[in-house]
Amino acid sequence: MSNHSHDASGVTLQFIFALPLVMALGFYVFAVILTGRRYKKQWPLYRIAFWILGILCATAAVIGPLAERAHDNFTAHMVSHLLLGMLAPLLMVFAAPMTLILRSLHVNHARRLYRILRSMPIRILSHPVFALTINAGGLWLLYTTNLFMVMQQNMFLHILIHAHVFIAGYLFTMSIIYIDPIPHRTSFYFRAIVLLVALSTHGILSKYIYAHPPNGVSTVEAETGGMLMYYGGDAIEAVLIFLLFYQWFKATRPRVSGAPSKQTITL
Repeated sequence: MSNHSHDASGVTLQFIFALPLVMALGFYVFAVILTGRRYKKQWPLYRIAFWILGILCATAAVIGPLAERAHDNFTAHMVSHLLLGMLAPLLMVFAAPMTLILRSLHVNHARRLYRILRSMPIRILSHPVFALTINAGGLWLLYTTNLFMVMQQNMFLHILIHAHVFIAGYLFTMSIIYIDPIPHRTSFYFRAIVLLVALSTHGILSKYIYAHPPNGVSTVEAETGGMLMYYGGDAIEAVLIFLLFYQWFKATRPRVSGAPSKQTITL
């Protein structure tokens, strides 16, 4: 491929990735303005900050120097993976986007959206086991087959896999810690078990990458990338563990009259 073709494809990729990120930021800000007008009360600034930080993490993973470096360097790729698939989803879940949307809509539209959220497809997508399966399963498929090498040579597949990494990470995070409304609420015990399985599969995969480099990846880069995945992933998952047990603690401690039920505790 010529340098001109490579540059053109790079610009196209950056535009395709940038468009949904800019739209997500714009829609969130617009919903914040609508909510403020409707309720005469400002949406929490810390949630706005979480959304902006999440967008910035996702942007750094797919656009700019790190994203360009990730095409040729597995260590850079793993940093972008941690940003796009773990840290950005965690920050954006904290921002409670669905709660914001429901508050910004007219009552009738909000009720229709809430019915959609309680539909069977959404119930399946937001279930912890399903979210774990597509999250961990997708990573195992990516790093233990030729998919990683093929992804670097196919723009459509490159976009599809990056979208999957983010969406799967977001679904898993929201299925473990309840910030937004969710159609079914599994017990803390169940979610703790799912999170433990996720920790195990993530750790095993990182060690597998360390010992068995993906096709087209050097041993040195695989070892560094595997360690990044192991320790970086553990750091982010430690936050998930803390939040889950914090919610669990708040839900099970003695409640005063009028306090929210144990399944509606939020941060």
